[in-house]
Amino acid sequence: MRVMRVMKRCVLPAAVGMVLVFSGTARAQQAATKLAIMDVQRAISQSNDGQQAAKEITERFGPTRAQLEKQQKEIADLQQQLNAQDKTLSDDARTKLMRSIDDKTRVFQRSNEDATSGFQTAQQDAINEIGRKMLGVIDEYAKKNGFAVILDVSSPQTPVLYADEALEITDDIIGLYNQATAKPAAAAPASPAPAAPASKPPAAGAGAGSAPAGGSPPAAPAP
Repeated sequence: MRVMRVMKRCVLPAAVGMVLVFSGTARAQQAATKLAIMDVQRAISQSNDGQQAAKEITERFGPTRAQLEKQQKEIADLQQQLNAQDKTLSDDARTKLMRSIDDKTRVFQRSNEDATSGFQTAQQDAINEIGRKMLGVIDEYAKKNGFAVILDVSSPQTPVLYADEALEITDDIIGLYNQATAKPAAAAPASPAPAAPASKPPAAGAGAGSAPAGGSPPAAPAP
């Protein structure tokens, strides 16, 4: 039983709709309508933020998945034991084993439902956050390049039956989104300046380079 899938299909909030950008009715009427298409689901999942979110969600729910798989294996082992020993088990032993299987199955199902709900919530929150930021990139891209309409063709239910591949702008949006959301690289810490050698007054009557009387040799200068 598959418990969770990480960002295989990304769904933007319903408010986004099929038409992502419409840059103005008057403008569309005054000039030839310029259209483009994009796969919003792919743009989200393949963006740097999307890949990072998928990784973080996978790591976050990794222990839960492992626990569910352990529970599932325990149930399978008990079921196998029941099948193998069915003819030799006493009625009481068979009843006890079947009750144990039922109890563990109920616990597994509740845990699986809770984990799946939590996973889907975390996934949808990440998708919504990335989607909101991506819409700003799409809007700016459309205005800059004179597009009147940009259609999302990621859903199988899209009304777009055919579109020339030359209209595809998904990769452009991914690149612009990654640029717009790139985190500045942390500045490397400045190396400390070398310490100047401590000056030591020569001891009375001592020649140059000799240690002070009754003292220790001077410390070597710090590198």
